[in-house]
Amino acid sequence: MAIVVPRIPKNPLTRTALLAVVAAVATIALKTAAYAVTGSVSLLSDAVESAANLLAAMTALFAVWYAARPIDRNHNYGHEKVEFFASGLEGTLILIAAGGIAYVAIERLFNPHPLAGYGPGVVIAIVASLINLVVARLLIRTGRTHHSVALEADGRHLMTDVVTSAGVVIGLILVRITGINAIDPILALIVAANVLWTGISLLRVSIDGLMDTALPERDVRDVRRAIETHLEADETYHALRTRRAGSRQFVDFHLLIPGDQSVQRAHEITHRIETAVHEVLPRAETTVHIEPIEDPSAWDDSPLVPVEQAEQDARAFESPTHAASHGHLLHR
Repeated sequence: MAIVVPRIPKNPLTRTALLAVVAAVATIALKTAAYAVTGSVSLLSDAVESAANLLAAMTALFAVWYAARPIDRNHNYGHEKVEFFASGLEGTLILIAAGGIAYVAIERLFNPHPLAGYGPGVVIAIVASLINLVVARLLIRTGRTHHSVALEADGRHLMTDVVTSAGVVIGLILVRITGINAIDPILALIVAANVLWTGISLLRVSIDGLMDTALPERDVRDVRRAIETHLEADETYHALRTRRAGSRQFVDFHLLIPGDQSVQRAHEITHRIETAVHEVLPRAETTVHIEPIEDPSAWDDSPLVPVEQAEQDARAFESPTHAASHGHLLHR
């Protein structure tokens, strides 16, 4: 029986993710060589972080490949949400790396060792940092362009590695100048703290995505403006919900229109508003639920309604002019 290996699509996301894997392997080799030359625990900690980079890059590669799969019967909303799992796994790996770095640094702090081979070690570390810098900028740019959570998270992680590597190089130079070997493990502890913060940040991104956190307030405000601009005097809306799944965005709300409108007319109104939302959020999928505005039950059919009402009341209290500009919302 033949074993079929899935072919990775040749698209910008997977190509960039593959580049990150190659760069991680190269930097691990370089930083390990630098540690072997100098015996610096901060360089060792940097190499450990690069090992976490490799695992993260491999996870991101799988995530962008899997997220690109088309919608199927078991995944009606697509596969993009896997990127949030990838971000969470990456954050967990980074936390483990931070713990390992801190353990080695504390042991070396109480049992200091003289360093050697400063020149070659520093040169190797700089080369590794330059590789990471180029790849990190490419990951972040590609991730933002294609709205890939996994790639952007990997790029942000790699950028922190660049910063910590620069700190390690500075620390080695200070050890060389001052002869104080304790600088090396202290710097490794600072690296561990920075890595820890990055891991926590990525876990927060993962949790927010898996919990269907609403889109940023700026995007929600643009969506509301797009809806309200295209409403007639006898039309309104409520229960606006937004979320993100990887590179895709989802918007849904209840549209209240006169009950005597024809199906064709309701379709035209909905299409007009969906087009307006698409103009402000090109990657959004919009779902509109039509309800008769005269029916009292249409006004209390979602747990979001009292939340929106409270927000509108707060806006009216803080700025009557601002509230007036949102007059369509929840006005019976």
